[in-house]
Amino acid sequence: MNDSLFIVSQEDWSLHRKGHEDQTRHREKVKEALKNNLADLVAEEGVLTSNGKNIVKIPIRSLDEFRFRYNYRRQNHVGTGEGNTKKGDVVAKDGEPKQQGPGQGAGAGDQPGVDYFETEVTLEEVEGQLFSRLKLPHLDKKEHAEVVVDSIEFNDIRKKGIMGNLDKKRTILQAIKRNIQEGGQGLGKILEDDLRFKTWNEVKIPHSQAVVLCMMDTSGSMGRFEKDIARTTFFWISRFLRQNYKNVEIVFIAHHTHAKIVSEEHFFTKGEMGGTVCSSAYKLAMELIRTKYSPSRYNIYPIHFSDGDNLPSDNDECTQIIQKMMEVTNFFAYGEINQHHRMSTLGDVFKSINHPKLRTSVIYERKDILKALTTFFSESVEEELIS
Repeated sequence: MNDSLFIVSQEDWSLHRKGHEDQTRHREKVKEALKNNLADLVAEEGVLTSNGKNIVKIPIRSLDEFRFRYNYRRQNHVGTGEGNTKKGDVVAKDGEPKQQGPGQGAGAGDQPGVDYFETEVTLEEVEGQLFSRLKLPHLDKKEHAEVVVDSIEFNDIRKKGIMGNLDKKRTILQAIKRNIQEGGQGLGKILEDDLRFKTWNEVKIPHSQAVVLCMMDTSGSMGRFEKDIARTTFFWISRFLRQNYKNVEIVFIAHHTHAKIVSEEHFFTKGEMGGTVCSSAYKLAMELIRTKYSPSRYNIYPIHFSDGDNLPSDNDECTQIIQKMMEVTNFFAYGEINQHHRMSTLGDVFKSINHPKLRTSVIYERKDILKALTTFFSESVEEELIS
């Protein structure tokens, strides 16, 4: 029998990981785009009618593959170097530093642009990015704590599990330990029996009770833009609270010259007319605190949105009530919707108050909704004085 000639080849398995690597790069691009476009996504006009199931689109820069291109743009290029280059060195620059770039803004450009494509993201993904930045501040322990926060703790190690929970450090230590017991040295080969996986359990963390008093100006001076901004902001506030803090109570207060407690549906859909007396909302909030939400049992967070057009003769009373309210609440948050940068009578009230519990934010355009949310719901006080 003739000896047969065999050729043993080693395949480059890194090529088989290309699809996974591209998928990982895409996920990173989506995450980056979510972060960079979060202000626009939070301000999305259709979010109020989404019922939590809306899908929005965000632009993502095209994932170009590295390749050689001959005489790109017909410019002069840098030639071979001295051989001492290292990762991160700049090896080439555009030949015309002052040349016109890709077309942006008004007028027609003469240079190629950057390729972008749109990808769909769910409201849940937007919430994940947004809510990771928010926190109910100064949540103190009160009597009869009832608020419960869901949390996850990795508190056990097992031999079976999903690869995403692989504990690499313990796996390597186990492989070294086994290899030494078998007379070997160092790491050696990692066997299936060496694998160690982190496992997690859901835990309930009790927190003190809390109530958020959502006050909105619904007077005639609040136009469609102003009401939509206020409702969109309160939409995100209510979803953030309900997803992260169980049993936190939310009270909806609408006011013009008179204030009243309304249903959530009424708050987000119904409009009213009339003048503006903001102290009516503050008086109702103080009455609720006195009769139902005792500061000894509740963390209290009043939040008010208005266009700042308050009856001038009402400002002194507003100042007095706000200062009294901050003595018994965790903070007082005021958001002013001022699209046209006009004078604000109510803004002067908050400008005159210097108190660590006061948090204010002015919304000039839809993108400012994100700024208002992060100003109100952060542990540190970041006031933006109204000007």
